[in-house]
Amino acid sequence: MSGHNESILREPLITGKDITYAKITDDILMPVENKPNKAWWIGFTVALCGALLWVVAVSYTFWFGIGAWGLNKTVGWAWDITGFVWWVGIGHAGTLISAVLLLFRQNWRNSINRSAEAMTIFAVICAATYVVSHMGRPWLAYWVLPLPNQFGSLWVNFNSPLVWDMFAISTYFSVSLLFWYTGLLPDIATIRDRATGTKRKVYSILSFGWAGNVKTWQRFEAVSLILAGISTPLVLSVHTIVSMDFATSVIPGWHTTIFPPYFVAGAIFSGFAMVLTLLLVARKVLGLENYITMFHIESMNKIIILTGSIVGVAYLTEFFIAWYSGSEYEQYAFINRSTGPYWWAYWMMMTCNVISPQLLWFKKIRTSIAATWILSIVVNIGMWFERFVIIVTSLHRDYIPSSWAMFYPSWVDVSVFVGSIGLFFTLFLLFLRVLPSIAIAEVKLLLKSASEQAKLELIKEGHLDKEQVAEYVESLDKFDSVKQEDYAKI
Repeated sequence: MSGHNESILREPLITGKDITYAKITDDILMPVENKPNKAWWIGFTVALCGALLWVVAVSYTFWFGIGAWGLNKTVGWAWDITGFVWWVGIGHAGTLISAVLLLFRQNWRNSINRSAEAMTIFAVICAATYVVSHMGRPWLAYWVLPLPNQFGSLWVNFNSPLVWDMFAISTYFSVSLLFWYTGLLPDIATIRDRATGTKRKVYSILSFGWAGNVKTWQRFEAVSLILAGISTPLVLSVHTIVSMDFATSVIPGWHTTIFPPYFVAGAIFSGFAMVLTLLLVARKVLGLENYITMFHIESMNKIIILTGSIVGVAYLTEFFIAWYSGSEYEQYAFINRSTGPYWWAYWMMMTCNVISPQLLWFKKIRTSIAATWILSIVVNIGMWFERFVIIVTSLHRDYIPSSWAMFYPSWVDVSVFVGSIGLFFTLFLLFLRVLPSIAIAEVKLLLKSASEQAKLELIKEGHLDKEQVAEYVESLDKFDSVKQEDYAKI
């Protein structure tokens, strides 16, 4: 599939020397087959404490009702919907990496798609918990499903965007889970073949009898393409439907047609930022620098620049359309966002989402691990504030000044949000322990064509253009996993 030699000008997707198929398997399965190290235990303990806080806060909400949150008659939506939209957005990068980049034959996805897909599933789970917890009567959650029931002809309102949300999220979760698990099958079979005792039995069941013969691989690749084709429209549709929660209303600040593309770009923006937040730590702690290289990090940073710029243009377009519309209510909604009581949240959003990503135009910052990790966190802070600004500042000042109110989160609001982050990291850390975080079979496809050692062999043969070789060697300066002395000897 990738047996041909790539151009020497292309940066390697696997670094290091003496890399073999067996070494790839050993390196990637090390966290799964060995006992967890100290760093994993520290991270898991902190995350588990957050997850327990989430259990306490959600249980409190179920027991005492939505009144436990800081909502009031004017601001009926706040941190709950903010958290929901934020988590759905974070999940988008996984679908884009796994599906869209597969269809475009982008081989650099092979090292990051598995973790990104897992992140998608866990983020959607966190989003779903918000949907259920803000219903007020969660034991009636099944009412959002169009099921025949004992109440006669009682059906959901198909004109409601909240029902569209249910269809979008459930479809997104089921397709993402199927895509992720299908890709895992050959790697689970690899663990099965290396395991013993009970562990072998468990992975035997999970591998669904994967045999690894030619017919199996043909079907695997065909199914992967079909699922990628099904998943690709979801990149656009899911966050479009989420945006319609607001865009189909008549509230100034929400009633705008720019929301669907604006929300999709923002979702990909925040999703890639979270992928970087997770993988920059994972590659160091799990010793995967040879497989998640600086090329992968820089490529994701370039997508963050693009989507961050789109989001910035959307912010400016909103202000222009508010002015151009001639509607005094629409104009006031945006003036209130930037200069009203929540001005600090608006300018925090602008700084994090528009100004900070522009730093990635500088190659030195774009190829710095520390700077990238800090900026990825800054972006996700900014994207949370974006959702908060859209929701709360559009609601807290209504047409009648006597009904104006401020929103102040209660300890339950804060605990549910912080706890959902703990739940997310708990699930992700457990995933790192029981399943390979990198697609072993897909990375092996790159060894003979796109690895550093394959390109080094070509250079040693001496048949390549010297200027191209010099340009290739110069491009390796940014890699923290490449030893430059290997090239000085040639």
